[in-house]
Amino acid sequence: MTTSTTPPPQTMTRWLTTEQQVLWRSFLGGATVFFDQLDRDLRREHDISMPEYEILVRLSEAEDQTLRMAVIASSVAHSRSRVTHTIARMEKAGLVERASCLSDGRGVNAHLTEAGMDKLRDAAHTHVTGVREYLLDNATDEEFEVIGRVFERVVTALGGHRM
Repeated sequence: MTTSTTPPPQTMTRWLTTEQQVLWRSFLGGATVFFDQLDRDLRREHDISMPEYEILVRLSEAEDQTLRMAVIASSVAHSRSRVTHTIARMEKAGLVERASCLSDGRGVNAHLTEAGMDKLRDAAHTHVTGVREYLLDNATDEEFEVIGRVFERVVTALGGHRM
């Protein structure tokens, strides 16, 4: 039996136009440098990473400032193991506490401590300033609205969770 190494016909792939390819690469490059800069700012000014900041935000918005670890993982789009390691670092820093879920002994909750809330309050200024300076100041209100609408559709289409 011989296996074919012929690629599928090009008619099956909707290739990007040259302009779409340029825009796609601009998006990838821009998103990478944008998130890297936000992370650097938070690390430099507050000794926390962007993923840690995201978790602090989610916990601050939750009822009783407590969430199950699985909920945190899905809300920040990280694997459960990555969230577990991140929460462990945050717990050592006194920003969160972990406890067994009272309603389900198998689950683990993370709870925002007062020190974690203080860290979030301090870091929020840096984060919002970065978002404004690096993104919003480089787009018109209309352009930003379009970006938001497009990515809302992407989240819906891919079954993701709203932030």
